[in-house]
Amino acid sequence: MKVCVIQPRYSFDEKDLSQCFEGLISMLDQCDESMDLILLPEYSDAPADVKGKDGFYNAVERYNEILLKKASETAKRCHSLLFVNAGERSEAGIRNTTHAFDREGYVIGRYFKAHPAPSEVKTDAEGGHELDVEYSYESASPYILEAEGLRFAFLTCYDFYFYENFARIARENVDIIIGCSLQRTDTHDALSIINKFLCYNTNAYLIRASVSLAEDSKLCGCSMVVSPKGEMLLNMESRVGLGICEIDPQKKYYKPAGHMGKLKSHYEYIEEGRRPWLYRNGGPSVVQFEDVMKYPRLCAHRGFNTVAPENSLPAFGAAVALGAEEIEFDLWSTKDKVLVSCHDSTLDRVSNGSGKIYEHTYAELLELDFGIKHGEKFRGLRIPTFEEILQKFAGRVIMNIHVKIWDLNFDEPMIEEIVSLIRRYDCEKHIYFMTASDKMIKRVKEYAPDLKVCVGWDGNKDPMSIVDRAIELGAYKVQLFKPYFNAESVKKAHEHGILCNVFWADDPGEAREYFEMGIDTVLTNDYLAVYNAVKEYLPQKAGRQEAVHPI
Repeated sequence: MKVCVIQPRYSFDEKDLSQCFEGLISMLDQCDESMDLILLPEYSDAPADVKGKDGFYNAVERYNEILLKKASETAKRCHSLLFVNAGERSEAGIRNTTHAFDREGYVIGRYFKAHPAPSEVKTDAEGGHELDVEYSYESASPYILEAEGLRFAFLTCYDFYFYENFARIARENVDIIIGCSLQRTDTHDALSIINKFLCYNTNAYLIRASVSLAEDSKLCGCSMVVSPKGEMLLNMESRVGLGICEIDPQKKYYKPAGHMGKLKSHYEYIEEGRRPWLYRNGGPSVVQFEDVMKYPRLCAHRGFNTVAPENSLPAFGAAVALGAEEIEFDLWSTKDKVLVSCHDSTLDRVSNGSGKIYEHTYAELLELDFGIKHGEKFRGLRIPTFEEILQKFAGRVIMNIHVKIWDLNFDEPMIEEIVSLIRRYDCEKHIYFMTASDKMIKRVKEYAPDLKVCVGWDGNKDPMSIVDRAIELGAYKVQLFKPYFNAESVKKAHEHGILCNVFWADDPGEAREYFEMGIDTVLTNDYLAVYNAVKEYLPQKAGRQEAVHPI
């Protein structure tokens, strides 16, 4: 198979946009019938550094139709497969899209960039291009296009940095990875390392097209072809023009799987010894981050505690299994400084013990039954530790963590231990802390400024008090306590960019009233009954991933 990568000139001056685009089009005219596959770089309809949303959208409006028409004509004229990255209009804006054309010039596939870069996600006010990236927040398998007996996978620019995705692509047994890219800040050496590593780990060829910043630039560029063995078959570095290379897509690389082992691909070899529980969260069971997941929401307070003992693993598991986006639970520390979950400071209501939790060691608490008072079927249930909760549910649900030892200003608030566990289980973006202690909120914000904090009710019955505290503290959320809030306090919080929880609503009618008032998250003890009554207010869950890549 004869492949051609096109590397046009790129300019950081928006005034050069027209000239750069004309240069790219002229390179398509240089392609001929000897080529089996032609590849163009990312943003081929915006081949200069356009500023803001208007600059980008205007470039796409001006050049997109011309480019795609030319791409189709070139594919047909050269009787070649052709891949070009250009905008694709959706109801929500423009998507970063790689379009695949067959040898007759028909579109046979579209790949939407799996990892939109921060500049694509940011709004115009934030200095970004404000693209449509909604699809990227749903779980998805790698997009695979089958054509002419070959399996094609895709990476676009920022995608190349997510090495954890390489193993997932390898599982698809692909032959060729199509890479439309810019990567304007990486050196030639770095790009070479990244792409050799990619091919060696996926046992696939990489065909990558980028742009030249200047003939003598050591950044960006490097349109290339790399073999499954990690061999560099073509590297254009910063040269402007066409790069031609012959490959055999059926030729794979196999090596002994360890000393004296059978011949296998590198991916097959490492799969034999993989220990996935050692790595960070990943996969379709991981939910969207706290600051990405849409509102309004319903939070399972103490888990789904109408069917299982409150603050227990079964209660949390029931809520997560039913689709709850958020759960709430409480933290105490034992006499020997083990973090455990229980609503009350005392043991009497929830177990067959008595006294304060923090007056008992963890070993003493393990002797108690935390299930029998809910029902005979839960006899023998033990108190869960914070770490056990994270082991089971980190990344699987948003966690509203009410740190009771902070409310009571314990001498040892265990901030370091709590934050350390959050980081160990890779769920910084899936949690927020809730406490009524302003002093502790300040300490947490200083110690771990990346973690979010919610202001709890401190007993002041003035509806504006909690909101004023949150504004002064620069808090992320407030957790309003009924009946000490009203529509005006909710409005004021929102005007200052503060989200509003309310504790609590087990009556469906009451929950509906709160959502109509503008409450962002309602906490409930009876998750399923309330959910069924208010689901019309909640964001609809996205459909299957296959719909993300229409032809």
